[in-house]
Amino acid sequence: MLVLTRKSNESIKIGDDITITIVEVKGNSVRIGIQAPSHLRIYRKELYEKIKEENLLSSGLLIDEFQKISKALESK
Repeated sequence: MLVLTRKSNESIKIGDDITITIVEVKGNSVRIGIQAPSHLRIYRKELYEKIKEENLLSSGLLIDEFQKISKALESK
């Protein structure tokens, strides 16, 4: 992991298209701004993990339903 020190209103570039700017430092919180192409999805990590978990649960339910339907069709 690359660790950088930045102050308010300083930025970090990632490639040509992404700029991360430190907007505000207040206590133990840091507000950041992210400029990136609109096709890139940007999530807070805890939200991203929740989305992944929901997708896995959803796909598992779909697999279960598919297996039930397959068994029902096989028995006919």
